[in-house]
Amino acid sequence: MDLTHGKYLGVDYGDKRTGLAECDVSGMLASGIATISEGGMRKTAVRVAKEAESRSCKKIVIGLPKNMDGTLGERAEVVRAFAALLAEETSIPIDFYDERMTTMVAYRFLGETGTYGKRRKAAVDTLSAEIILQNYIDRERAENNKTN
Repeated sequence: MDLTHGKYLGVDYGDKRTGLAECDVSGMLASGIATISEGGMRKTAVRVAKEAESRSCKKIVIGLPKNMDGTLGERAEVVRAFAALLAEETSIPIDFYDERMTTMVAYRFLGETGTYGKRRKAAVDTLSAEIILQNYIDRERAENNKTN
């Protein structure tokens, strides 16, 4: 196990709320950390950059919404625009991860845990960011295991 992996910040960007998650330095486990509501794409980019830098993250992983057929739609262009603003605010490398079905999985999990109403609304974006980041680091680990 490589303990020098470093922290990554996972981002589920939304127009109103943006969920954040981070993984541990070994790159094994993602945990939700916050939902932010900065108001506007640029302010959100500034806040995400500050979060990543304050947590000494080595990479930022943003969920990229794809259509069910794998193509990129209008929402993906919004996320790419956000990523471009974020890149202006930080030198931390940015990568994307296909976030299809992530929100649905988050809602299903919250339903199974009895989380409804305001608590559910507050938790879904953070949980979505956690799922995106966990899937990303799991894929990364699997790819590294294939080459070793």
